[in-house]
Amino acid sequence: MLRDAGVNPTSQRVEIGFVLFSACAHLSAEEIMQRVNADYPVVSKATVYNTLGIFAEHGLVREVIVEPGKVFYDPNVSPHHHFYYVDSGELVDIPAHDLQVRSLPDLPEDTELQQVDIVIRLRRKTNSSTVARA
Repeated sequence: MLRDAGVNPTSQRVEIGFVLFSACAHLSAEEIMQRVNADYPVVSKATVYNTLGIFAEHGLVREVIVEPGKVFYDPNVSPHHHFYYVDSGELVDIPAHDLQVRSLPDLPEDTELQQVDIVIRLRRKTNSSTVARA
């Protein structure tokens, strides 16, 4: 998979890729590093971040920025959007066909649209009986 995308498959990149692609989940760089280093530390934080950047550049993952300082890496690179639950930190896919953008503003000159990423931030409703007991 890495070779097909033009990425040199070093042992550390393979380990990071295995964690990311076998989970089929939205993971942060910290979560990926913890999983890669679960048995014994073999991969540095810098290597994880550099590798994720390379994966993103080569179209293997999408970087989903949900808030400043909070980035998820999504192995699903097909067009889709996300719900982000701010109270739990959970990120959930929204199929592209479930959300339609009818128009966009005029783009600045000398630019072209690359992609539209929509993150809908949600908070779970609090139960009024739970609030009353607190």
